[in-house]
Amino acid sequence: MTAAAPPAPQPRRRLSVLGKALRNVGLVLGAVIVVAMIAAALGAPWIAPYDPDAQDVLLVLGTPDSVHWFGTDAFGRDVLSRVLWGARVSLYVGFVATAAGVVIGTVIGVISGYYGGIVDRLVVAATDVLLSFPQLIMGLLLVAVLGASLTNLIIAIAVTAVPAFIRMARGSTLAMRERDFVDACRSLGFSDFRIMFVHVLPNILDELVVMASLWLASAIRTESTLAFIGLSVPPPTATWGGIVREGFDNLLDGPWLALFPSLAILAVMIGLNMIGDGLRDASDPRAPQ
Repeated sequence: MTAAAPPAPQPRRRLSVLGKALRNVGLVLGAVIVVAMIAAALGAPWIAPYDPDAQDVLLVLGTPDSVHWFGTDAFGRDVLSRVLWGARVSLYVGFVATAAGVVIGTVIGVISGYYGGIVDRLVVAATDVLLSFPQLIMGLLLVAVLGASLTNLIIAIAVTAVPAFIRMARGSTLAMRERDFVDACRSLGFSDFRIMFVHVLPNILDELVVMASLWLASAIRTESTLAFIGLSVPPPTATWGGIVREGFDNLLDGPWLALFPSLAILAVMIGLNMIGDGLRDASDPRAPQ
């Protein structure tokens, strides 16, 4: 007869966290903004009024009007269509890079915190070295070395995220491994893998999810910055940072070129930060109900 797993302190608390999250106006509003942006990006092939790469020399630097709501750029391309299609690249890079950073960093952090010893010291030393570089500088160096492409951009941004999640997962695991239910798991003969990823990991997910939502905003900002300086996917593929760059080159003649993609980036940043703040408040047991 297989021994039953000792109770881990979570299901009832998770319901409480969910209830607090749904009552948090800021979190709900932030979720609406982000979901709307994701829906717009996914629906770009159907809702974009024009081909984002179609050029028309007769419409160069056209001002916003009822036909081209966001105006046209220096090549006569519809800015609204490019912003919608650019969202697909910017959000895709941000989500995939953050997900990769969360998975890799969490696995390494949990193993490091659980075992300790020389493994932990090596991981901490490597993490400290990586964290000594600002995120943008690290991403810029990696993309410059690997080359500007969608895959390399994702790799570069993911690498910048890994050390932060290692530190978060390691610290939470160090505290969690001293809990009574972990000792009970050991006494029942559970494997280290099962203890780490079936019993410890679910109990530190709240903190990781909060950090992931905030880091996602940072990843999108990094992608936009790298695109602005020409280290993202090559043109004519639309990205928010690339559109801002094109607008910057024509700032005096067409300020709307940089305005609308910048507002899109700002809206996503605000939405993700509102989600992160709301999740943090909801998962804090000291916060009012």
